[in-house]
Amino acid sequence: MDWFQLPAEFQISPALWILAAISAFLVGVAKAGLKGIGILIVTLLALAFETKASTGILMPLLMAGDAFAVIYYNRHARWKYLVRLVPWMMAGVVLGVFFGQHLPESQFKVIMGAIILLSVVMMFWWERKERHYVPDNWWFAGIMGMTAGFTTMIGNLAGPFANLFFLAIRLPKNEFIGTTAWLFFIINLFKLPFHIFIWKTVNTSSLLVDLRLLPFVFLGLWAGVHLVRIIREKPFRFLILGLTAIGAMLIFIK
Repeated sequence: MDWFQLPAEFQISPALWILAAISAFLVGVAKAGLKGIGILIVTLLALAFETKASTGILMPLLMAGDAFAVIYYNRHARWKYLVRLVPWMMAGVVLGVFFGQHLPESQFKVIMGAIILLSVVMMFWWERKERHYVPDNWWFAGIMGMTAGFTTMIGNLAGPFANLFFLAIRLPKNEFIGTTAWLFFIINLFKLPFHIFIWKTVNTSSLLVDLRLLPFVFLGLWAGVHLVRIIREKPFRFLILGLTAIGAMLIFIK
């Protein structure tokens, strides 16, 4: 047996491999500090592979990016705020594990597509608002944490919900990046055993896919460090949201 040969379910067309490579590249760009592209990453990988399988493929790629982010932005982390959100997110992850464990692929696809579209609408609304008031209290942390945990397990889509929480406590830019870097590093480590032992979406076959995509993550990290200094984020995020909405619709009909 050729240990480097992908099983049939991961043998996709060259065009779909290009989508997967772009997704991996964007993982690196996002982890280097360019926000608002996480939804497109999830969408492209779900278009390349089956939706549930794509969540397991994405996990090691995200963790590679997380490792860079916590090293690069470590000095800016604010741990007292992590303590408020992490337990709620972990509870949401567990809820997502058992909700999604026995869902057939067709239903998982619909739920994942719906979560992507909801995230796009919420982020678009947030970008268009002139005044960004969000509450800062325990129940808001609970709602955002549970929602972020559930959506990160179902579709690796915690970003918009976690970001709202950190905006509520008005973290400065560098502390925002450093704190969210540690947040996702911790939560992705927490999710990993569920992907391995319960959903079985992280396995030797999916890791072979990751080995092929990992160089694109590193390329994205290099590019992202330079892009965050020069790119105008707001127009870029609107473009990403528009492309993501189209991708989410494609997930429904794939």
